[in-house]
Amino acid sequence: MYSRYESAKEIYSKQGIDTEAVIEKLKNISVSLHCWQGDDVKGFDQDGPLTGGIQTTGNYPGKARTPEELMADMEKVMALCPGAKKINVHACYAIFEEDGFVDRDALEPRHFKKWVELAKKFGIGLDFNPTFFSHSKVKNGLTLSSPDKDTRDFWIKHGQACIRISEYFAKATGFPCVMNIWTGDGYKDIPADRMGPRLRYKESIEAILSVPFDKNLVKPCVESKVFGIGVEAYTVGSAEFSLSFAAMHEGCLPLMDNGHYHPTEVVSDKIPALLTFFPEIALHITRPIRWDSDHTVLFDDETKEMAKEIVRCDALDRVYMALDYFDASINRIASWVIGFRSWQKALLSAMLTPNAKFKTLQDENKLSELIIAQESVKVLPFGDVWNEYCNRLGVPTDCTLWDEIAKYESEVLSKRV
Repeated sequence: MYSRYESAKEIYSKQGIDTEAVIEKLKNISVSLHCWQGDDVKGFDQDGPLTGGIQTTGNYPGKARTPEELMADMEKVMALCPGAKKINVHACYAIFEEDGFVDRDALEPRHFKKWVELAKKFGIGLDFNPTFFSHSKVKNGLTLSSPDKDTRDFWIKHGQACIRISEYFAKATGFPCVMNIWTGDGYKDIPADRMGPRLRYKESIEAILSVPFDKNLVKPCVESKVFGIGVEAYTVGSAEFSLSFAAMHEGCLPLMDNGHYHPTEVVSDKIPALLTFFPEIALHITRPIRWDSDHTVLFDDETKEMAKEIVRCDALDRVYMALDYFDASINRIASWVIGFRSWQKALLSAMLTPNAKFKTLQDENKLSELIIAQESVKVLPFGDVWNEYCNRLGVPTDCTLWDEIAKYESEVLSKRV
């Protein structure tokens, strides 16, 4: 019988696309899965509220309460998602066992050995993030940019500890570790001094990066943000600051979160601009609605455009891709899985696009023909290739996905009371 995939394969071949080669390539493209979706960014090192200009909304039952529950949930997610993966960990997910609790400035690799064990179980790498929020040492909303030296020193030591932990991750797993620096530092109302906090922030990040580390193993990043809850008027780590810092410090990457810009800005347009100058960049992939609301990633227009630009620029090996959202309004496993699979769909769609042909039409100023060609691709049988990809990698297709998640909810999540 002539399958739907065989028909799609033939249709795409007429566009110059080898679907077999695309499937083979896509399954090896690594995407980092964020641990904080499973417990609403709570972590294991404090019992207070989530602070620092971010917020998780919703109270869907079944939130992970322990490291064991969180890791079990992540294993379920990975079983439902095709393609290569990494695990992205925040420092607040340290696991204290043998010698008890230590504060964030004294964290050591041993506090993350269970994360390494999980990564090794699946033969994958780990990424890392210092946690500059939800802590009593966040003084007046400030950390690395605080005018108080003791506050800055505490957070500098935390960042330096995270550099050492990142290198431990890389050596233990055999994969480079992307370590992202982001703070919610800023002011609710118009500040009297905009430059002072940024000078202190610059010096603090430089102090963190002064710790010796192998730049082939640890990939430090700086992430910007336009505003957050409680810091509506001014954020220290603005887009201009973070991009300039990365440009002026060799080995430091710019990290763009597509929820961290003004509503009319799109990261898809920024990707080729940065790739013109940086050998490597990093992305946090989310879905903002009106602001950095961190909705579950969907297979929507901007998600597709970001993936298109990475593929068009032949930069799949130059862009570190990680998910970053936290939705507690729906089943957390579903949110994780939908987001991961949506980004995989976006990559697949981009790779099934005859980009070289489109570029030639643009360069030859055949713009009418280009638009027609671009529109025609939108109705090609992408879904049949996606289903084939899922089947080959042993994960459910979209039609049976909820059955698997509902079963896990019934058997596991519903019992967390």
